[in-house]
Amino acid sequence: MNASHGALHHVELWVRELDTAEHSLGWLLLALGYEEYERWGRGVGYRLGATYIVLEASPAVRGEHDRKRAGLNHLAFHVNTADEVESLVRKAAGQGWTLMFADRHPHAAGPDRHVAYLEDPDGFEVELVARDKTAEP
Repeated sequence: MNASHGALHHVELWVRELDTAEHSLGWLLLALGYEEYERWGRGVGYRLGATYIVLEASPAVRGEHDRKRAGLNHLAFHVNTADEVESLVRKAAGQGWTLMFADRHPHAAGPDRHVAYLEDPDGFEVELVARDKTAEP
């Protein structure tokens, strides 16, 4: 069987305003090591390895994103260290992100995991998961 068989190829997120999505989601993807690889009037694609994520302000978008409805709830990304997770959390506030579950951060997913849950102005949620769980106090 091919090594990439079944691997995620891409995710396309429809957004209401491309500028807003680029300020939050685009910034985060670049900070995680994705590179912009294509752009057109209503969209932009970011690639990391064989996987890419597209942000598109399609004229067919109806309503607002609601992560609590059936469909996409959130995207989760590996981050090398807990310290890098915390650095991203600090910087994300300036890009429109809000820390979710702040009262349980960074262990909202349990005592053995160092994660951050962020929500952007359009209601998209991301989870940043440290490959290691140690962080400097």
